Amino acid sequence: MMRGMQILDQIGVALGFATLAGLNLYLTVFIAGLAVRFQWIELSGAYENLAVLGNPWVLGVAGALFAIEFFADKVPWVDSTWDAVHTVVRPAGGIFLALAALGQMDPTITVVAALLAGGAALATHSTKASTRLILNASPEPVSNSVASVAEDGLVLGGLGLISIAPVVALVVFTIVVIFCIVVTRWLWKKVARLRKKNRAVEGVVA
Repeated sequence: MMRGMQILDQIGVALGFATLAGLNLYLTVFIAGLAVRFQWIELSGAYENLAVLGNPWVLGVAGALFAIEFFADKVPWVDSTWDAVHTVVRPAGGIFLALAALGQMDPTITVVAALLAGGAALATHSTKASTRLILNASPEPVSNSVASVAEDGLVLGGLGLISIAPVVALVVFTIVVIFCIVVTRWLWKKVARLRKKNRAVEGVVA
């Protein structure tokens, strides 16, 4: 029974990390690293691989990249360019964090976990990126900053949930990923309609 709960805890942490990495990989790594570094959380044997997040070099790089993203994420169209660059980076980071949380497992389970973690990170990344494309089509710039702050707040809240109740996090993040998959399909259709409308307007102006 205890072993089963531990596995559920690990899966919850792994899925949580992967999902949050799709929103903001660097903030996820930085805050988790600070928690490890300053022993805000205790790493049991199952999570010993996460100790690397507290390494000063990892913290420094994650903090510096988060600082860049903090400003880039609030500038219209710069944020979308940043998202495009991170279409591979965020899922890859999500896979790394998830596998570190899961620790040593059967190779088959590891491969399946990597695929699911990458998919979860890609789902949240896609929702974030497509939402920004729609926001960038609006004439006012404030919505970008509001969305960026909200995303960072979700990451902080998600990390808090992971540390307090990993099993609850497993349920919550599963729902979040499913929601993102459904919403992203709708958002991309809306983006396609906006692009078609813009091309039509450009054709009339020309």
